[in-house]
Amino acid sequence: MTLHAGAGGTEACDWCEMLLRMYLRWTDKKGYPTIITDLSPGEEAGIKSVTFLVKGEYAYGYLKSEIGVHRLVRISPFDVNKRRHTSFASCDVLPEIEDTIKIEIKDEDLRIDTFRASGHGGQHLQKTDSAVRITHLPTGIVVQCQNERSQYKNKITALKVLKAKLSELEKEKQRLALEKHYDEKGEIAWGSQIRSYIFMPYQMVKDHRTGMETGNINAVMDGELDQFIESYLDWRMRSESH
Repeated sequence: MTLHAGAGGTEACDWCEMLLRMYLRWTDKKGYPTIITDLSPGEEAGIKSVTFLVKGEYAYGYLKSEIGVHRLVRISPFDVNKRRHTSFASCDVLPEIEDTIKIEIKDEDLRIDTFRASGHGGQHLQKTDSAVRITHLPTGIVVQCQNERSQYKNKITALKVLKAKLSELEKEKQRLALEKHYDEKGEIAWGSQIRSYIFMPYQMVKDHRTGMETGNINAVMDGELDQFIESYLDWRMRSESH
């Protein structure tokens, strides 16, 4: 999970630190261990950015509801004239991905054809159906091998090539998912916020995606986020089913 201060200078850095406190309170209530792995302090107060790991069952499933820009409206403690300020901070959440991609190839997903090896190889290869062609039905990937005189060895080699191709396909999917993730996040500024936290002239936290709102802003800042997380998950489920 990464928080970045956006538009608003010192005020935004303070807001970023307030959000960190809010999320750490929430993770504490859930019993999720957290480790801060990187933190850049603000020049005067607060923090410019922070990254921390959250461990626990369904942690990513819950916290992905927080991805986006969070907007704060309050009387700034850093303004001697006590004017109302609007600040922004962004939240990004990514699941921990294993370094090794495990590829499982099911027998029923394969069509294996044998054929006579072509080209150089002497009399034996010309008369034996030792070459192997494997089609992976779910993806349409086709690999073949005819180097060895043994059909079994050709099959083993072809399966290795297939595994490598499926691994590359999976990496490409992850890269595209990551690009989509960042494209959807938007700019850390006005008009792109997912939630507003208003301290003045009235007190309210409102999620602009789901319409969920509460006047108990202190409870929210103390980590009472479940109502927003649950309404987001319900909203996503309904929007994806249409």
